[in-house]
Amino acid sequence: SMATNLQAGLPPIVDETNPQIAVGTEFELRDGRKYRYARAGAVALVVGNVVQAAAETTAHQNLAFAAAALAATSVVTTTTVTVTANQYAGGYVTVSVTPDLGASYRIKSHAAATAAVVTLVLEEGIRTAWTTATRADLVANPYAAVIVTPTTPTGVIVGVAANDVAISGYGWIQTFGPCNVVADAAGVAVGSQVSASNATAGNVETFVSGQQIVGRAMSGIAASENGMIFLEV
Repeated sequence: SMATNLQAGLPPIVDETNPQIAVGTEFELRDGRKYRYARAGAVALVVGNVVQAAAETTAHQNLAFAAAALAATSVVTTTTVTVTANQYAGGYVTVSVTPDLGASYRIKSHAAATAAVVTLVLEEGIRTAWTTATRADLVANPYAAVIVTPTTPTGVIVGVAANDVAISGYGWIQTFGPCNVVADAAGVAVGSQVSASNATAGNVETFVSGQQIVGRAMSGIAASENGMIFLEV
């Protein structure tokens, strides 16, 4: 079980229908390997594959809001949005235009909305009053709906699947330390800096400028085979 593995300091290998702990929880093994508890999105996760956060919704950037008083624990968009209930729970509303420029607040909950305004309930009060000039982005919890990284990433890379996880299932992804990954058809030389592959989804390749770096090869990895990198996400 997950609890037994965690207590024994063993890799947390699970595929669960119901979450046992909060999505995003971090766990570190005695040898320094680090993991995050995550929920798979619309694509099943495959062990050894590089995974990313859910694709960004650009329509949820630079949103306008109603004025909100100092210490308010909810804010209301005046820009209409379409969201499912709690799509952004555990994620953030991050201010892009003053007042309150540079602040970020974790979202506790919100209702569903279809081309409508939405109220975001926050985990803390805002530190500067908002006016109708304030603009902010909605950023989802990066571990809430992870997918296998496509050849052209659509979100930030968050780790490597520790085992197979079913669509919408819960499990762990590794984020740091010695990690088994799969290389694309070009293979990887020992010591090489590696990035997410732009040839094969979920694979790694020798670093290519513009690709997100995931670590360094601890051994040579033959074409389309698995091997070990020192993961740094």
